Amino acid sequence: MKSKTKIEFQLKRKTNPVLVETIVLAKKNPKWMDVASILAGPKKKMKNLNVGELEKFSSEKIVVCGKILSEGEITKKVKVAALDFSEKAKEKLKKAGCETKTILEEINDNKEAKGVLILK
Repeated sequence: MKSKTKIEFQLKRKTNPVLVETIVLAKKNPKWMDVASILAGPKKKMKNLNVGELEKFSSEKIVVCGKILSEGEITKKVKVAALDFSEKAKEKLKKAGCETKTILEEINDNKEAKGVLILK
C-alpha cells in the first residue's frame, strides 16, 4: 500500500475533479486507503470491468476501481460502485435490478467498508 504522502504527490497530477474528490475522501478513511492508492496511480492500472464479468463474484456489494463497460449480460442482483459507468452498462445493470453508485457515494454511505468486495 502507498503512503499518504505518495498518494498526495500523485494526486497533484489528476485533473478530473470527481476523481480528486474521491481520492481525498478515500485517503481520509483507513478502510478505503487501498482504493485511494489505486485511483491515485496511473490510469492503466485502474480496473475496467465488463458487466458480464460481475456475474462471477459472490459478494453483493462490489467496488470497481475503474469503469464498468457494457460487454456481456448479468442475471444476479448486485450493488456495484465504480468510478464511472458506460451508458449501456448502466442500462443493463438497471434492467437486471442492480443498484449502481459512484465510489464517492459508497464511501459516504459505508465509511467502514462493511460487506464490500474491492476489485483491484
